[in-house]
Amino acid sequence: MVQEHWLKRFIRSFLMNNAIKYSVAVALLISATLIAISIGTVSVPIIDIVKIIGREGLHLPIGYDVEEKYISIVYDIRLPRVLLAGFVGASLAISGAAFQGLLRNPLAEPYLLGVSSGASLGAVATIFFGLSLPVIGNYTLPLFSICCAFLTMVFVLYFAKKIDQAMRVETIILTGIIFSSFLASFISLIIALTGDELQQIIGWLLGSVSMRGWRYVVIILPFFIIGSLLLMVNTKELNALSLGEERAQHLGVDVARKRLLILIAGSTLTGAAVAVSGMIGFVGLVIPHLVRKLWGPDHVHLLPLSMLIGAAFLILTDLVSRTVISPQVLPVGVITALIGAPVFAVILLRQKRESRGEG
Repeated sequence: MVQEHWLKRFIRSFLMNNAIKYSVAVALLISATLIAISIGTVSVPIIDIVKIIGREGLHLPIGYDVEEKYISIVYDIRLPRVLLAGFVGASLAISGAAFQGLLRNPLAEPYLLGVSSGASLGAVATIFFGLSLPVIGNYTLPLFSICCAFLTMVFVLYFAKKIDQAMRVETIILTGIIFSSFLASFISLIIALTGDELQQIIGWLLGSVSMRGWRYVVIILPFFIIGSLLLMVNTKELNALSLGEERAQHLGVDVARKRLLILIAGSTLTGAAVAVSGMIGFVGLVIPHLVRKLWGPDHVHLLPLSMLIGAAFLILTDLVSRTVISPQVLPVGVITALIGAPVFAVILLRQKRESRGEG
């Protein structure tokens, strides 16, 4: 018994070491990336993948003898797909962690709060009407998605506040579900009126990173960098806000300004992710919850670790989606929902038990 207790303490202290945390997360991401690029209809040796990325991607002076078909498969098909999955997973995970800290509840997540639905409506409307703003061109789609995501988040919080001054998480989630249903009706209306764009819109709604290419990696990259940096520089403020707004004010945090900044950053990440991949739910719920359980609630580490683990998770999930019933490809959003829905139920039940215990 004493030996078992000592072992648990050793494992916990080992996992809590910062160097170990990041080493594990980075190793998992690198491994997931190489495995996902390697596995497919044609298997590519990992050593050849490293050589191709080094020569073609990083332009390193590497001499290598690799089959031409491997270069095309890795650099033109699988690498952009894996990178896109990584950016989408990282965006959803870090925004989920930020929303959970801001709203002080592990159930808060872009998908459940209606933010993803708002972003989807913006993307679907852009496709349907063929919108393209001058100057920004390809960035019209993510820009409209981000704007709709942010407006949805604002409306959800506004109406939740009107209904319940205490802003209990049940009220926020219920309001988010109501808004999701409301926005889904507009999406359904657009689908009913759609002609040639139907397949593209349906593909967006199911959630996928297949057949996207380098163009979509370029589209999400600037929004990912901006949104992530905005959240990273506010990790200490998020720690304070997670203690409650009154306590955060006593600690010198400009609550209104920081809350708006975090909402904008989270909406930017969610909107850009939805714009390039469609509706992929529960990543922002499962990953921050897992990271918090393993390595604690400090947002200084929770955000970057969620980003790394979220990227690895969606890369592996996409690998499963394209290999489990190969040659058919499942939408990656279906896989994340199959994983995320039970996790959501477990977290909700645990919270109910804890609240009854306190009462």
